[in-house]
Amino acid sequence: MKDYLVKATTKDSNFRAYAINAKQMVATAQEKHDTWSASSAALGRTMVASTMLATSLEKGETGVTVKIAGGGPVGQIVVDSDSMGHVKGYVSEPHVHLPLNEHHKIDVGQAVGINGLLEVTRVQPKGDPYTSSVPLASGEIGDDFTYYLAQSEQIPSAVGVSVFVEPDNTIGAAGGYLIQVMPGADDEAIDNLETRLKQLPMLSELLLKGQSPEDILQLIFGKDELNFLSEMPVEFKCSCSKEKFRNDLIGIPVSQLSEILAEDKKIDVTCNFCRNQYHYDESELTEMVAEAKVNQSK
Repeated sequence: MKDYLVKATTKDSNFRAYAINAKQMVATAQEKHDTWSASSAALGRTMVASTMLATSLEKGETGVTVKIAGGGPVGQIVVDSDSMGHVKGYVSEPHVHLPLNEHHKIDVGQAVGINGLLEVTRVQPKGDPYTSSVPLASGEIGDDFTYYLAQSEQIPSAVGVSVFVEPDNTIGAAGGYLIQVMPGADDEAIDNLETRLKQLPMLSELLLKGQSPEDILQLIFGKDELNFLSEMPVEFKCSCSKEKFRNDLIGIPVSQLSEILAEDKKIDVTCNFCRNQYHYDESELTEMVAEAKVNQSK
C-alpha cells in the first residue's frame, strides 16, 4: 500500500478526522539512521503524529517542528513536518533496543521517558515562529500529542499512532489517526466515540492486515458516516543542500572558519535529518572565509 493521508469530517459535523499509512516514510527514516526497534518506534510514531498535526494546520501556517526529550535512553527526538505531507526527523540515540512491555509490545514509554516536554513550533511564512510545550503524559507519543492538543491548542482530540518493527529491524507497518472534536459537538457523540476507540483492535494489527486509512476511520465511526475530503501523499523528504550548509557555515565567526582553513584545509558536514554528507575543499573554504569577512564587517 502506498503512503498517504486522508482527511474527513463526520456527516453529523461533530468530528474532523485524519488517518495515515506511513510504512515507507518510517522505513526510509529507519534506513537512513540505522535505528533499532525502540528508537524506530519512538521516532516513527513522532513522525506519524507530526505529519497529521502539520496537515491540520490553519491557513497561513506552513509546518511544525516537534521536539521530544523525556530523559529516556533514545534521547531527544526532532521532527520537521510541513502541510504538504513532507517529513524528516532524527533521534539522538538510534541504537536502542529494550525488552518488550507487559503487552509484548515495544516499550516506547520507557524508551522516551516522561521527565521532559513535548515542544511544538508552528512555522509561518511571515512573522516569528510560535512555540508551545507541555509535559510528557506517558512517553507513548499518541497520549502526548493528545495532551498537547487539549492543553496548548484547546482542541479535545484523540491521537493513535503505531509502528511495527520486524525482528531484523525493518518496518512492517506504520500509521495512525487523529480525531478532533468540532465546536458544538454533543456529549453523546463524544461518549460514543470514546467507546468505539476503546473497542478498536490494536492499530498495529489493523495496519499489518492491510487496512487503509479510510478503513480505519470507518471502523471508528461506522460506514457511511464520513465525508472524505481529500487525500495526499506523504513521504520522508529532506530539503538540505550543499548551498544551504555553505550559507550556515559563512554565518559562524570568521575566526573559527579561518582556524578550520588553517588547520584542516577542508570541512565535512553531515545533515542530522537525512545523513547526507557534504564536503568543502580548501578552495571552497577559502572563498567562504573571504565572504564571511565581508558579511561580518558590515
